[in-house]
Amino acid sequence: MGRPHHDDRKSAENPRRVRFPRRWSQIDETRRGIVLAWLAFTVTFGGARLVTWLIQIDTRDVGDISAGGTHLHHYLWGILLLAGVAIFGMVDRSPRARTWMGLALGIALALIVDEAALLITLRDVYWHTEGWPSVAIGLVLIGLGGTALVLTRSGAVLDRDTEKDSDDESRSGDRGPD
Repeated sequence: MGRPHHDDRKSAENPRRVRFPRRWSQIDETRRGIVLAWLAFTVTFGGARLVTWLIQIDTRDVGDISAGGTHLHHYLWGILLLAGVAIFGMVDRSPRARTWMGLALGIALALIVDEAALLITLRDVYWHTEGWPSVAIGLVLIGLGGTALVLTRSGAVLDRDTEKDSDDESRSGDRGPD
């Protein structure tokens, strides 16, 4: 005969396994904005570093943005976007709006944090030793944000019988639409 699906002895011996969401639709609606904020921050921070490096090495078709001969640093765009998120947040607080605001918030914060050293020293130290605090702050925020998302596990499902779930997933293929 088959063994029972739930055995109290087995549960006491083996801790319960946490299953994290695999699809966007499995993430709790109230949490999607913060997940997107972290992801957008991470991607934008790396992208900003890449674009400024391309400008630094004088890559073709990549250049600075300036107005009247004055270079416009990308923290300016971050501040403007952050102001837009704040204003929009006072108007609409629906789960869908929070998702989009999370995306914009992550982008805005990455643009500001990427130039934190410039804002601290009030000198353009982006590619100098004094510019490394921006990188350090960015990496710490990425690490702390990712760790917080993992540790809080909102929307995660606790499994008691991991073997049964593994067998069910391997048979079904888990390929249905979201």
